[in-house]
Order: sequence, then structure tokens, then C-alpha cells
Amino acid sequence: MYAIVAASGRQLVLEKNGEVLVNRISGKEAGIVKFKNVLFAREKNSYHVGTPFIKDAYVTCEILSHTRGKKVIAFKYKRRKSKKWKVGHRQDLTRLKVKEIKV
Repeated sequence: MYAIVAASGRQLVLEKNGEVLVNRISGKEAGIVKFKNVLFAREKNSYHVGTPFIKDAYVTCEILSHTRGKKVIAFKYKRRKSKKWKVGHRQDLTRLKVKEIKV
């Protein structure tokens, strides 16, 4: 069984007992997060498609940890102008484990 959920500005494919990294979600570690914006769900041979969301469906996840992603470096320059600058960025992430998918 899996579900497609709209969460933190993205569409995520979540499977039961699977782990996923998402943009930082407020909450403590070992806390519970409930996503109600379920777009699509599949269980065995049946499909559920939302318009845009499936009514009364939700996905429950446990917060495993808050981490930071790999550093992304943006190097910019202007040729023949002796201008260059380097900017780094690390995204704040949350690791989730899917506990329950209810359709």
C-alpha cells in the first residue's frame, strides 16, 4: 500500500514503514505528524483518486530526526569585471517514518 501526499510544498510517495526526508516540519523527535492532503492511494488492487484530495484519508508519520542536507554551493561571476562570489546553503530537513495509511 502506498499514497501520494501533498506536504511541505512537494508531492511525496509514502509507503507503509518507509522513511522519507522532507523540508523541516515543526515538532519534537518521536512526535507524530498527520498529513490530510492525500492525492492518491493504492491498496492491493484498488485505487483511490482524489479531486483534489481523498475525503477522510490521512497518513500518520513519526518524526525520527531533524537533520541538515548536503551543502550546495552557488558560484557566480561576471567575466572581465573581476567580480565573483561564492554562496553556500544547507537545507533544514526532517526524517519521517510512515506508521499508518488510512483511506
